[in-house]
Amino acid sequence: MLRGFPPVAAADTHTLILGSFPGEASLAATQYYAHPRNQFWRLLGAVLDEPLAELAYEERLRRVLAHGIGVWDVLAACTREGSLDAAIRNASPNDFASLRAHAPKLAKVCFNGKTAGRFAPVIGAAGYATLVLPSSSPANAMLSFDQKLRLWRDILT
Repeated sequence: MLRGFPPVAAADTHTLILGSFPGEASLAATQYYAHPRNQFWRLLGAVLDEPLAELAYEERLRRVLAHGIGVWDVLAACTREGSLDAAIRNASPNDFASLRAHAPKLAKVCFNGKTAGRFAPVIGAAGYATLVLPSSSPANAMLSFDQKLRLWRDILT
């Protein structure tokens, strides 16, 4: 059984970006979105006007939190061969009820890709605004970086 990471959130976090579950490169590095071809840090950096992809991981997290944005995954644990979401089995979700204590100002939850986005109705029913974004994964090559970025800019609206 693979285990994910704790949430990156603070008391003033108003927006949370949820992925599905860390890929192999992320698990090995114990960092969110560690695969060099994953566009997460470039996309979010462009949205926030911050050079996130160029910074050390801890500084990335500090800057994201300074903007009131948090990062987590919908799944706490699963079994999976490789890094593809389609290979996820025996999934157990994270405890979203505990998030209210960590981030009482949370108002919006964005989902990085369709797999994570399957949880949007549940999160929306809990009273949060939701937004399903195109996946930043290198496996999602249907959209260019610029096409993804146009949709990712809605994080701030």
